[in-house]
Amino acid sequence: AQHGVPTIPFYILNVIIGFQRVGDLIWACGDSLCRGFLLGGTSGRTTLNGEGLQHQDGHSQVMASTVPNLLSYDPAFAFELAVIVREGIRRMYEVQENIFYYITVTNENYPMPVMPAGVEAGILKGMYRFRRSEVESHLRVHLLGSGAIMYQVLRAQEILARHGVSADIWSVTSYNELYRDAMACERWNRLHPDQPERVPYVAQVLKDERGCFIAASDYLKVLSQRIANWVPGPLTSLGTDGYGLSEARPELRDHFEVSAEHIALAALHRLAQDGKLSRERVKAAIGELGIDPEKRDPTM
Repeated sequence: AQHGVPTIPFYILNVIIGFQRVGDLIWACGDSLCRGFLLGGTSGRTTLNGEGLQHQDGHSQVMASTVPNLLSYDPAFAFELAVIVREGIRRMYEVQENIFYYITVTNENYPMPVMPAGVEAGILKGMYRFRRSEVESHLRVHLLGSGAIMYQVLRAQEILARHGVSADIWSVTSYNELYRDAMACERWNRLHPDQPERVPYVAQVLKDERGCFIAASDYLKVLSQRIANWVPGPLTSLGTDGYGLSEARPELRDHFEVSAEHIALAALHRLAQDGKLSRERVKAAIGELGIDPEKRDPTM
């Protein structure tokens, strides 16, 4: 913007150090119309095991929402990252939009699936259906997964299948983009009462879905809870509120209650609240899943 020289910077940072300790500079980047990619390495509160509260990030995606021209994404898979970066280069350097990107990337190794057909638009808008359940049941839930917690969501689908629950999996690449789109639609509708109402993307993509919705991410619960107004069913948000701990990943995910077992339990409990499952069955599942109901609240 200052010198008329096109560059495509990729600034890779340790997330919690980056967004907390370089936060003023990130705001200054937006103010001076910088373009490029901030890549938040070791993202999520449960992926950088052994580092404690100093380096475990559970809130940079929430902080990213405060910068108006910063687009933030939390991809789970390599193909999602590729689609986002390709579109970012197009928008910033071909279309010349005054935006920049924050993308959280993990430090955890796990298998990368092939990209399903026709999901590119959903990746960029913030959400798409990644996998349908193979279980036919009147007990229906939708599991929303992001970033480092996606494989916990995939395991939760398997657990729920053993309980006779049909669980579709949705990959949410950006709660912030879903929220901004929904708020923009509401503003337009408010200012144009004589025009057909615009429908937020999240409401469009979920309009024909039934059942309850469980959202799990490696970030604060407030991140996913922001889209609750436009979800066509009750939304339970699981996240990593609280300080980080020095532990291994499985123990951290159990502590913050974002493990596959806790995700499955949240789905079963919501079905019981809706009167579709007995509470005795949920209590039995707690024992089967090895969950301690008297464990300490991770936010305390």
